[in-house]
This record gives sequence, structure tokens and C-alpha cells, in this order.
Amino acid sequence: MGTIKPIQAALEPMFTRRFLYTLIIPLVIEQFLAVSIGMADTVMVASAGEAAVGAISLVDSITFLIITLFAAFATGGAVVSSQYLGRKDYASANSAAKQLLVLSVVVSTILMVLCIPFRRLIIRFIFGSIEEQVLLNGSTYFLYILASLPFLATYNACAALFRSMGNSKVNLWVSIIMNLINVIGNAYFIFALHLGVTGAGLATLLSRIIGSAIILALIANPMNVISIRNYRKLEWRPEMIRRILRIGIPNGIEGSVFQIGKLLVQGFIAVFGTASIAANAISGSVTSFINIPGGAIGLASITVIGQAIGAKRPDQAVYYGKRLLLITYLSMAALAIPGYFLTPHIVQIFNLSAEATELASNVIRTAMIFSALLWPTAFSLPNFLRAAGDAKYTMLVSMFSMWAFRVAMSYLLAITLNWGIYGVWAGMYIDWLTRSMFFIVRFIRGKWKTKRVI
Repeated sequence: MGTIKPIQAALEPMFTRRFLYTLIIPLVIEQFLAVSIGMADTVMVASAGEAAVGAISLVDSITFLIITLFAAFATGGAVVSSQYLGRKDYASANSAAKQLLVLSVVVSTILMVLCIPFRRLIIRFIFGSIEEQVLLNGSTYFLYILASLPFLATYNACAALFRSMGNSKVNLWVSIIMNLINVIGNAYFIFALHLGVTGAGLATLLSRIIGSAIILALIANPMNVISIRNYRKLEWRPEMIRRILRIGIPNGIEGSVFQIGKLLVQGFIAVFGTASIAANAISGSVTSFINIPGGAIGLASITVIGQAIGAKRPDQAVYYGKRLLLITYLSMAALAIPGYFLTPHIVQIFNLSAEATELASNVIRTAMIFSALLWPTAFSLPNFLRAAGDAKYTMLVSMFSMWAFRVAMSYLLAITLNWGIYGVWAGMYIDWLTRSMFFIVRFIRGKWKTKRVI
């Protein structure tokens, strides 16, 4: 009987079904609310015209590049903390948490100070010859978004730590508060005070300030497995920073290259005029809702796969990886199928011109199909690999696929063959297919299970 108990322990699942549900469901709701912030800005500012909608879309594309850097640090910190928690080394998990917060605040503040004086030049450099009104609106909105970066970075870092503990409910409630503030702020600043893009920027800034203050107070609770209580003694520990950056740097490079590629591709769209810019903005906002379950499960996998690897249970990492991927496919299909048929009614909400409405409707319908088929393996699956520490592989695949397929094919199809906005989205689908093939092969072969972070 002495040998039966270890075998039974090895076969017993690490996480209960209840744990997975309580982790994933709040993350899905939180991701829905996060996407709705951008949607609320776009819908409410639409009353100020297509130039305002286009300006917010262009600025969001730039700030996503910066936010990706914070998300990379947060992922690195969450992977390290999750693996320490899986090993039950709580002191090291807390140390990693403190270093993540320090790193996020310092880098975000530096970026804010450097970018604010040059925000107009940044927009002009990236997007070239856009209409003057779009540039003016974009510069105004960009100011408030840049000012919010330290608060957003703080929120992202603390939210990643709560996820690594398996407590995603905290993030959900803070996200609800932030969204309510943002929507109410939009209503007041845009409709009551008629501030247009300035109002949208103010509402976003205010929501991020309050959200970061709340989550900082919550992470200080000594009842948490990971707790940051004394902010005056957030010392710099190079060895822990290196562990975080071992995941964060490849992830940051991958995400930054991805966003740079998206900016270049969006520059192709800007050539085709305001209607195409607005249609692309609406299409991106609507289709992002379909990807919410995949994004949420990708975040949950950092906790689940990370703790399994930290506990030296690669068999459990494989088991839960397959299970999470199946859940992703089912949930995204459940949204994409009705979304395909409801597309004309959804696009009407934005009150665009006839040309922009037709473009957006056609793009959204193709996106519903390809999102359900390819997005889970292209973007959720690589998170499983990162959680195990296989961040360099995902970086190399993403960089290759982005430049060889999304950028190059978009240029060929959109500009050379004159497909316009349709060519840009077709290039994106080819990129998704390429990523999926590489990541599926990597997961099946299992080399990712041999990586070490701690």
C-alpha cells in the first residue's frame, strides 16, 4: 500500500472544477468590461463625428504598444509568482510581487514623461498624412491617455498578482468600478459638457486613477497569500528582476513587435481615407468581444500552468492545457455564430456613413469565422507555453509571422493588389494560421515542459 498513495497523488488533479470556474468566469467578465471601456469611448464620442472616432482608434493603436510593455512585465511577474506558489515558496512569491510593482511604476513614469511633449510628432510619424482634424483630436486624447499610464501599469501589475493567487474576483470588482466611472464620466464630459475627445480622455484617466488606488489598497491585505504592505521599502532586487525579465523581455519584445506591425498595417488603412479608418476601428472593437473568452482563459492559464510547472507536475500542465483550449473553442464559437448573423444590426449602432457601414459589416463577418477557427491556437495556446517559461519560442514565432505574413501580405493585398481594408484583414488571418501551426506543433512535442524559470 505504501506505493499506491504516491501514484494516486500523482494522478489526482491539482485544481478542482470549482477552482477553474471561479478563476475563469470573473476573468471573462473582467475582459468584457475592459473591452467595453474602448467601446464606450468609441460609441459615445461618435456624436462628435468620424474624425473623433478615427482619432481615438489611431491613438489607441499607439498606446496599445506602450501598454503591451506593462502587460509583458505583469506576465513575467505572474509566471514567477505562480511557479513559486506551486512550489509553496510564499516568501519568494511576495518578493517577486514587490519587484513587479517597482518595475511597472518606474518604467511607466519614464515613458509618460518622455512621450507627452512629443505626442503630436509621434502620431504624425506613425500615420503620416492624416487629416488635420484627426491629428488635432488624436493629440488631445493622447495627452490624457499618456497621463494615465502609471496608474494603468500599477493596476495591471496588481491584477496579475491577484490572478496568480487564483483570486480573479478582486480584479472583476475593481474593473466594474473603473467601467462605471468611465461610462458616467463619458456621459458627463461628452454629452453634458460637449468636450468630445477631451471628455473621453478625462473619463479614462479618472477611472484608471481610482482603479489603481483601490487595487493598491486591496493587495496590501495581510490575508492574501501575496501581500505588499510597506510601499516605502520596495527595494530593488536584481536577481528577482532577472527572473521576471526572463519572461517579460521576450514577451515584451513579442508584444511590441506585434503592436508595431499593427501600427504599420493601420497606416496602410489610413491611406484609404476616413471611412476605412472608422470602419477598421468599429470592426476591431466589435470583433474584440468574440476574443474575450480566449483572452480570459489565456490569463487563467498563467496561474494554472504556472503552478503545475512550479509543482513539477508537467503531466498536469498538459492535461489542463488541453482542457483550457477546448473551453476556449467552445466559448468563442458560442459568441461568433450569433455575432455573424447580428452583424448588420451591431454596426448600425455606431451611426457611420454608408460606405463605412458596408466596409465594417463585411470585415466583421469574416472576422467572426476566422476568430472561432484560429484565434484560440494563435493566441491562447502560446500563453500556456509562456506560463511554463517557453517565452523565447513564442517571441520568435510571433516576430516571424508578424513581419512575413501580417505586414508583408497586408501590403501586397491591400496596397499592391488594391484590396483596401479587406486586404489588411486577409493578411491578418494568414498570420493567425501560421502562428497556430507553429504553436500546436510545439505543444504536442512537449519541449516547453523542460523550461525553468525558478
